[in-house]
Amino acid sequence: MRKASKRFKKCLEALEKDKYYSLKEAVTVLKDLPHPKFDETVELACKLNIDPKQSEQIVRGTTVLPHGIGKAVRVCVFCKGEDINKAKEMGADFAGGSDLIEKIRKGWLEFDKAASTPEMMKEAAQLGKILGPRGMMPSPKVGTVGPDIARIVKELKSGKVQFKTDKTANIHAVAGKVSFSVQDICENASTLFKAILSVRPATVKGRYIENASISTTMGPAVRLDVARIS
Repeated sequence: MRKASKRFKKCLEALEKDKYYSLKEAVTVLKDLPHPKFDETVELACKLNIDPKQSEQIVRGTTVLPHGIGKAVRVCVFCKGEDINKAKEMGADFAGGSDLIEKIRKGWLEFDKAASTPEMMKEAAQLGKILGPRGMMPSPKVGTVGPDIARIVKELKSGKVQFKTDKTANIHAVAGKVSFSVQDICENASTLFKAILSVRPATVKGRYIENASISTTMGPAVRLDVARIS
């Protein structure tokens, strides 16, 4: 096991061992901790009271963060005809049909998010084994497939994020950068919480979010008082 760095140990010392923080307190603490020489990503983690083996209890969704994720998102759109112009007018970095799909099949992956019109999905489906494991495959379930491609591109460029429970019933989602203000990180995280609460499975009984924390790329997790957030 790799030894904790001196900086990480200092971060741990700054936290109250048995305390559950309000969101604002937690974000304030995160920003005051020692940081490496790059702008760390802030991540929200939630442990849900679900059975991930039950398909009806898998939690997934999307939301647009009010202050974005802190980096430019390169968007690739599968479409044709007039939709190519619409996608590019809204800021799509790449837009096209068969030629673009073939380019990706040959190994090109210089984009972060992908979207598609419904008519292109049959052809784009061949990219499932390439884009699926990377969480980049367009899907109606997460709002990246639809006829209004201009709206989809606008949302992706403005900070739309996806979340989904993993095999251990956890969700990890980006809430911004540590350089953001306390208020902006809190508003992003609150938006994520509301989105996760809004897709609570009907079959879940009792407490839905068992625990939650917020952390930076290289820092320790700060435990959140879920009752004061949700």
